[in-house]
Parts: sequence; structure tokens; C-alpha cells
Amino acid sequence: MSVVRLGEMQAAEGKTDELGDFLLSIVPIITGSEGCVSCQLLHNQDDPTKFVMIEVWESAEFHQASVKNIPPEKLTAIRPLLGGPPSGSYYTDETVRGAS
Repeated sequence: MSVVRLGEMQAAEGKTDELGDFLLSIVPIITGSEGCVSCQLLHNQDDPTKFVMIEVWESAEFHQASVKNIPPEKLTAIRPLLGGPPSGSYYTDETVRGAS
């Protein structure tokens, strides 16, 4: 059964466009990682400084291993764009369980 990873990020003041561009730039890296089923970036309509990345993985382990695919300089580049620490959690799709 696949897992869904929700990652939430908020841009630092004046950095919304830069954070959005950065997140878009890593979507191909994420989707190209082993075990990634899909990746979607959402932008909050009520608070434009907030973003949510929805990633579907074959397992949490694949997600955790995928971090090594993001170049270290990219991980360093995101820090000044964030208004606080990002958060993330794993979820299971209950509709799949309910359909069986």
C-alpha cells in the first residue's frame, strides 16, 4: 500500500515567488526518484506565503531515501526562503482500504 507525504512550507517575508520557483524546480527530482508515484505542489489561496507538497510513494522508506537525490546546494538554498521550519507527515489513503 502506498503512503502519502504532505509537506507544508511557508515563505519568508518577500520570498514567496522565490520559494514557489524553488519548489517547482525540485518536483522533477522528486518524481524521478525511485518509488515516487506522484508529486503535486499546491499554493494556498488564503495565505499566499504557504505551500503544500503532496507526494505519493510506494513506501515511507522510498521517500526517506529520495532526499539524497536533492543536491546539497539545493537544500542549502531553500533555508533563507523559509519563514519557519517546514513540516511533514505520512498518511495512508483510507479510501483504498474502504474499497476492498
